[in-house]
Amino acid sequence: MNNKLYGNLIFELSHPGRRAYSLPENRFGHHPLPDACRRAKDAELPECDEMTVVRHYTNHSENNFGVDNGFYPLGSCTMKYNPVINEEISSLKAFTDLHPQQPVETVQGALEVEYNIQRALASITGMADVTLNPYAGAHGELTGLMIITSYHQQRGDTKRTKVIVPDSAHGTNPASAAVCGLEVVEVKSTPEGLVDVNDLRPLLGDDIAGMMMTNPNTLGLFEKDIPEIAKLVHDCGGLLYYDGANLNPLLGAARPGDMGFDVIHLNLHKTFSTPHGGGGPGSGPVGVCEKLIPFLPKPHVIKTKEGFAIEDCRLTEEYSTADNRIGGYLGNFLIILRAYTYILSLGRNHIKEVGPLATLNANYIKECLKDDYELPIDTLCKHEFVFDGLKDKSTGVTTMDVAKRLLDYGYHAPTIYFPLLFHEAMMIEPTESESKDTIDGFIKTMHVIAKEARETPELVKEAPHSTPIGRVDDVLAAKHPILTYRQLIHDMESEE
Repeated sequence: MNNKLYGNLIFELSHPGRRAYSLPENRFGHHPLPDACRRAKDAELPECDEMTVVRHYTNHSENNFGVDNGFYPLGSCTMKYNPVINEEISSLKAFTDLHPQQPVETVQGALEVEYNIQRALASITGMADVTLNPYAGAHGELTGLMIITSYHQQRGDTKRTKVIVPDSAHGTNPASAAVCGLEVVEVKSTPEGLVDVNDLRPLLGDDIAGMMMTNPNTLGLFEKDIPEIAKLVHDCGGLLYYDGANLNPLLGAARPGDMGFDVIHLNLHKTFSTPHGGGGPGSGPVGVCEKLIPFLPKPHVIKTKEGFAIEDCRLTEEYSTADNRIGGYLGNFLIILRAYTYILSLGRNHIKEVGPLATLNANYIKECLKDDYELPIDTLCKHEFVFDGLKDKSTGVTTMDVAKRLLDYGYHAPTIYFPLLFHEAMMIEPTESESKDTIDGFIKTMHVIAKEARETPELVKEAPHSTPIGRVDDVLAAKHPILTYRQLIHDMESEE
């Protein structure tokens, strides 16, 4: 491939006077802009012919890796399946041309979708009701914590300002608690990777607002002591919060509401097949138990004798502190629509197959690779599991090296160096949507890399070898990123 079109910036392909467009003859006369609206000098834009522009951006687009390119075993990300039917439905003009301020009677179909998915998500999670207001998972976390805070404040229990978070939790848990003005208290894990109930007991008291948990947890392990934990938290007056990032393996098998959780946030862009990654789009609905329904944020869709209606943002005097909105309107509608399409496609019966298949795939990979990769907790996992780097540490090959070498074989790397419980953590999550052939190919490649690490470790340490850009200095790139073409030219001239 021509490197001038593949690896260079569009500015480097620029030649003065070249154009990739032609405008029709001006029939409207000359109307100069006021000086205050004009640039002092022309914008520094690249000048290229049409085919150079098309080929440049087409070639660069092929560097993007996604579900349409191949297998990517990122952990704690769950959804790696985005059916085309989702995109077709969400692209219908009947949905895309809607405006959030249209009269209610003109958007009955959209409101029916939102009402139905509120009920579907409540049924799937075992909750009493759901709000679609939050636009992302972190939005959902914050909303859930605000609901918990409102509940305690409404009861006059204002001293409850602490939230317990496991040491294996996602980083957004303590961050969301801090944003909500709550103090984070960490509870330790046992050597088996589960919440240490003995460490939890002395942390509980009349200052605890609640406890945040992910189940299965970030190690992919099911928290078997949930009934006891729920009782302990409830007995001290706190509420139990479920981080829905790992709901995938529980679909159809267990419901957080039945375990004793009071609040749950869901990532529709993880568990329910919408595009994931790149910073969005997202959706983070929040479900609550019966006693917390009055604290759900508005607007909220309800069903009446006349059809579907929207409860507005005005709150009753009784719950005047419960305005827990984090965004306007009814959430990210097209993402909600994608998730609704997915749920309808599977139906009540087939959604029960998701969890068992995700669990089967993860355990299959784990068992096939544990002879080459260190498995710190050798037990049944759910949808994901964590290695602690290569089993043979004498090679000096790190988890980062393995991740970079995977790129040469056409695979996206798994999540690395998280969770922080293990020094060389490598979190792998295949989900239910991959075939055995795809998984076997990944397993074979991981064995090959382990063999390369033993026999030719430098080959792995210097990877990747076949990508447009080789191994970069991660620290330098983070501290001194080159953000503009002018800065790049300046740096190149300085080196010369």
